[in-house]
Amino acid sequence: MPTPIAVDHLVAGVLEDVAAREARVSFQDIKARSRDMEPPRDARAALLKPGCSVITELKRAVPYTGEIAHVGSAEQMAEWARTFENCGVHLMACQTDTRRFNGSLEDMAAARAAIDIPMMARDLIVDPYQIHEARCFGADAIPLQVELLEQARLEALLDRAESLGMTAIVEVRTCGEVNRAIKAGSSVIAINAWSLASDEINREAFNDIAPGLPESLLRIAVGGVNNARNLFHYASRGADAVLVGESVMAAQDPTALARSLVAAGQHPACPSRKSS
Repeated sequence: MPTPIAVDHLVAGVLEDVAAREARVSFQDIKARSRDMEPPRDARAALLKPGCSVITELKRAVPYTGEIAHVGSAEQMAEWARTFENCGVHLMACQTDTRRFNGSLEDMAAARAAIDIPMMARDLIVDPYQIHEARCFGADAIPLQVELLEQARLEALLDRAESLGMTAIVEVRTCGEVNRAIKAGSSVIAINAWSLASDEINREAFNDIAPGLPESLLRIAVGGVNNARNLFHYASRGADAVLVGESVMAAQDPTALARSLVAAGQHPACPSRKSS
């Protein structure tokens, strides 16, 4: 088993990279630019569609195992985005974390420009600079990891994202983190089965946490979706959407897998909390 990474080490790396970018483009400049962008696409509306929505995550690599798909340029990432949109997915995510996933904001910008559905910048967001920066590159939604953020910072970042018209998707791994997310005012919760600090996956995380969530919260299952059966499992336990990354990017036939997941999520037999 790979050696776990200290969570504070992850945050320190993010802040170091943010400081380097802010030295080139000031916070005031990036903030002004973000507010001049066209309004974001409505990620929440995409999650409210009937059935179990599918979010595909574009990424080249994952921590611990390395490259999972050979994507040589941002233009090639855009091709992947078009492919998955044509499969019928409702929302797209793109890894912009350079250190752990070999991603970039340029990847996300190219992918978003190639599609019409909303785009989420998938990164460790711990500083307001990142939210404005992501908006400048076209992000319509951002994730906030409760584990990484003190309560005041969580609430401030959520408010900042919403002030830009973006959807904040608050990621949790424990019931305690859910309570903090609700206190912060989150309306979209992602229950992540993957550990931030290691390569471990807790396949029971959604089952343990989802039953206690208020009915009004939209809930996304992250991790452990390899086929239509997995999607049905999560949907039957209240998932409004599933996020699929490594399994679809590394699949022998990514298009076939994406199509099968979308078809399963839209099948009349798929459990759904949402009315059609």
